[in-house]
Amino acid sequence: MSAWNAAWREKALSELATRDWDMIVVGGGISGAGILREAARRGWSCLLIEQRDFAWGTSSRSSKMVHGGLRYIAKGQFGLTRDSVRERQRLLGEAPGLVDPLSFIMPHYRGGFPGPRVFGTLLSLYDALAGRSNHLFYRLEELRYLAPGLKEDRLLGGTRFQDAVTDDARLVMRVIAEARAEGAEALNGLKVIELERRDGRVQGLLAEDRESGRRFGFRSRAVALATGAWADALRQKQGSEHIRPLRGSHLLLPAWRLPVAHAFSFMHGQDKRPVFVFPWEGATVVGTTDLDHRDSLDDDAAISREELDYLLAACAQQFPSARITADDVRSTWAGVRPVVSDGAPTLKPSDEKREHALWSEPGCVTLAGGKLTTFRLLALEVLEACAPMLERPLEAAGESVFSTGAAVVLPGLTPTQRRRLSGRHGRALPELARLLKSVGTGRIGDTDCLWAELAWAAEGEMVLHLDDLLLRRTRIGLLLADGATAELPKVRALCQPRLGWDDARWKQEEQDYLALWRRCYSLPDPR
Repeated sequence: MSAWNAAWREKALSELATRDWDMIVVGGGISGAGILREAARRGWSCLLIEQRDFAWGTSSRSSKMVHGGLRYIAKGQFGLTRDSVRERQRLLGEAPGLVDPLSFIMPHYRGGFPGPRVFGTLLSLYDALAGRSNHLFYRLEELRYLAPGLKEDRLLGGTRFQDAVTDDARLVMRVIAEARAEGAEALNGLKVIELERRDGRVQGLLAEDRESGRRFGFRSRAVALATGAWADALRQKQGSEHIRPLRGSHLLLPAWRLPVAHAFSFMHGQDKRPVFVFPWEGATVVGTTDLDHRDSLDDDAAISREELDYLLAACAQQFPSARITADDVRSTWAGVRPVVSDGAPTLKPSDEKREHALWSEPGCVTLAGGKLTTFRLLALEVLEACAPMLERPLEAAGESVFSTGAAVVLPGLTPTQRRRLSGRHGRALPELARLLKSVGTGRIGDTDCLWAELAWAAEGEMVLHLDDLLLRRTRIGLLLADGATAELPKVRALCQPRLGWDDARWKQEEQDYLALWRRCYSLPDPR
């Protein structure tokens, strides 16, 4: 397989536009990646088109959790919970190092909701859907050892249960890599201008290359729109259902400022919504909010001052002795959830159901809503709806999303590092092994990310801009202070030759990246 980078993209774009595709997938988040993967392994000729970068939208700015949606049981969404917990278990088994178990603790306070008995009953149902018992109640004396610093006023104890956590952007890249290994193609930086309809049927689309400004027409027997919060932009709207964009924002703190070994789930005192504090990539994350996103979807979402205050209040509520302030925040991110709504004007954001919907017209299927955990099941629903358009049955092709790949020796690394690289990079492990020999096994700052991973991303993971490299292919722009500013000279020395950028291009990319980071991944402007 030839190198998958900007140079390849420039040469291949015109040729890819001349092909007749069985399916074109629009949207490079986890939903689109999943559709591409399932279509490719069934032998469909398929192309994915993403307007910005893979995982640029919600799929790099989620809460990073692969979970069954425990709170959806209380809303009566048993089918969604059942599917989610089963897919969670499958992902844990298939992709260790990318999807990893994470224990959660729910503290219980006298007079508070939910109490230990109610929550234990809920978890018994949750465990039954997963097919295994996975929770335990700890009295206050025991909980102190698991949760030092937790607010103890009126504290009865806490219930521990199991879910999972991932790097959502790396999950997208791994799924796309699996699809490409089976013949699919994927392009970023290509914005769909319009769907091309003939005699009432979608037969392709017109797209503009954001890098060159050139426009290309693509022909396809079926188009799958998996554009998340942008779902209403291209489809033919029917009925009252539409996308309600809801923003969820997060804070990232250095682990030493709020060290937690488990995820903590609790109800925010302000509005009784569930909030989480959890370990991720060697840091501590606080999230999330849930409010209507009224800004342009074409701009990177950013946390508001009100959301910052809300999340800091959550820290003060549950970990008062830590005295977390805005000065402790290393980075932030905000993602926009594509929630399907029937337009009820009085429904609060947190009361909207998280069920997905499929909207169809001749030649085109739109996937709206859905959960990261169930991306495989959502993809199968889309393919089932598209199969008649291709006049072929939907063949069974097994359940495994990720290939095991050939055994690769990765010398000089710990077992944990090998597991991490295997989970995140899969089929690309031979390339990582090659780069480990020349670049070394050093980590970037105090993160778990290796310099060799950064080099591989620059060489072979379709990086078009510096923020692709630092915010999605790797997460050092979130994990290191000031967007990894101190590491930029070394990043430049390693990656500029691999990206093929001259000095002027690098300087412009660096300026653009730092401006973006300050605007959308740092603290909001003070009042």
